[in-house]
Amino acid sequence: MLPMKAVDLFCGCGGMSLGFMREGVDVALAVDWWEAALAVYRANIGGHPVRRADLSDVEATVALVAPLAPDLIFGGPPCQDFSSAGKRNEDGGRGDLTLAYARIVARVRPQWFVMENVARIVRTQKLAEARAIFSAAGYGMTEAVLDASLCGVPQRRKRFFLVGRLGAQEGFLASALARGLADKPMTVADYFGPRLGISHYYRHPRSYARRGIFSVDEPSPTIRGVNRPMPAGYPLHPGDPVRSLDGVRPLTTRERAMVQTFPDDFRFEGSKTDVEQMIGNAVPVRLAQYVAAAVVGKQRGEVRTHCGRSLFADAPGE
Repeated sequence: MLPMKAVDLFCGCGGMSLGFMREGVDVALAVDWWEAALAVYRANIGGHPVRRADLSDVEATVALVAPLAPDLIFGGPPCQDFSSAGKRNEDGGRGDLTLAYARIVARVRPQWFVMENVARIVRTQKLAEARAIFSAAGYGMTEAVLDASLCGVPQRRKRFFLVGRLGAQEGFLASALARGLADKPMTVADYFGPRLGISHYYRHPRSYARRGIFSVDEPSPTIRGVNRPMPAGYPLHPGDPVRSLDGVRPLTTRERAMVQTFPDDFRFEGSKTDVEQMIGNAVPVRLAQYVAAAVVGKQRGEVRTHCGRSLFADAPGE
């Protein structure tokens, strides 16, 4: 069977493309508007065109994508309007990009689509509207909120996935997405082994009502788009698992990218602000690979019995 041909919309710096390519998907085109992220994508992922385009322009995007006749369109429309870190204005312009994505898919009509977003999108009217667009175009759908730490990622990061296939029954991929979940969360130590050389690290809390110190023997909290230094005189929180700050430091930019399961040799370039934002915005590579394994397995009629550690061979600690 020929590999599935795919287009990555809202590709960012390439986390989702990498995950799908690892499962043998042939990415024929990647598209985004953010040139800084596209420069990083081009520097690391070759073999197909990478285009800057306004994805809110449905007609122009359809004209760009349709001639490729992709089997699959995947991507994550910007999620700030739905994110707990944002203003949660689902009627804003970024929320409209979710509907633009749905309209592009409905017009191009690939056999499959995969849409990724933050978990709280399930509470929004925009998701209901997007589902209605997909359904009218003939797609049966499965939706799932996946915890990345159960999908081969050393990070407790919950993300929403909506997977559609033309003519399929509702919930058609639910068992495949659930079947491979690990029995317990992957910790930072599970992934890195002793490589980091620390037992605890600092992650800047949203407020000092929350702890800022984390152990490598637990999954990382969600990697955000900022990486702030530990302030002088940081007051220990009752929930911090240490009594002293000796040896405690923030994760470096490179380490944060690796917690997102980008390979060690993935090269980031650009301003520090842009790079940190790219890393925080990205779909963890292994999480994308987990979803891709379910899609590709279903397409080929295979049964994937386990998509945990044995699926991956790139952990720095292995």
